[in-house]
Amino acid sequence: MGWIDTESDGYAVTLDGMWVVCRNRAGRTLKQVPAKLRDDAQVVRLRQLAEWLERHERECREQVDAWLVRSLPVPVELLARVWPDAAWQGALRDLVVAPVGADGSADVARAGFLRDADPDPARGLGIVDLDGDSVRLGAEQGVEAVLIPHPVLLLEDLDDLREFAVELGVEQGAQQLFREVWRRPERLAEGASGWDAYARGRFAELRHATSRAASLGFRVRGGYAVCPLVEDGLPLEAAYWLGDEYPEAETETGALEWRDRAGRRLPLAEVGPVAWSEGERMAALVYAGRVVDEEGDKR
Repeated sequence: MGWIDTESDGYAVTLDGMWVVCRNRAGRTLKQVPAKLRDDAQVVRLRQLAEWLERHERECREQVDAWLVRSLPVPVELLARVWPDAAWQGALRDLVVAPVGADGSADVARAGFLRDADPDPARGLGIVDLDGDSVRLGAEQGVEAVLIPHPVLLLEDLDDLREFAVELGVEQGAQQLFREVWRRPERLAEGASGWDAYARGRFAELRHATSRAASLGFRVRGGYAVCPLVEDGLPLEAAYWLGDEYPEAETETGALEWRDRAGRRLPLAEVGPVAWSEGERMAALVYAGRVVDEEGDKR
């Protein structure tokens, strides 16, 4: 971005990343914007622009994260349209994508790291596959949509993908390959609908638990931390009990459960891999903030 003259003669301002920087009449860049320029119209405009850009980047990352967590197919055409936007490209570049077939299933064997999105539908997306080859995913290959797979769906190839990502120097804008993954235990109590691994976590005040959940990006509703999900195209949610007393009252966490759209608690054996991993991830992150006593024991 070029330099913009301010109302004060000789001073000019510009954006460096998300920061407003200033230079004086001698052309020297200053360590900070002088106090007399803080209310200058151009400085105010740049600060507002920086705030908007920061918010835009965050919203792009959140949308991409939602596509990943909810296993939603994304049209190739949509990715091509948003790709020129630096914020969108920063959130999407180097994510692992897999072509979606006509039956709606993802062909993980053809997955690769997203490197380009061409507005020409025939060319579509450019990826680097696990063999290190550059491959196109577009109309010519019969690909109209891709999935940004949750890492739990890549478990067979996850170690190889992580190793290859390190070799390529990949830095993903949205957490995918190095996202923590939890797998549903093979043996579960018959008919059980609550997972107690993160129960009895003590918080000195309920508001500490709810604030922690909210700061981590989870909704808080009716005494639960809630994470909306989609598994096999069906909407559901994971819900982790935090308590419903006064905000200042002490509380202990309860069971983690999963519910369908109608609010029915699902038997644990019916919870799919993505929903299980993301539900347990939510509970583990909130539970980690519980009280630690003087002996170092956590409750």
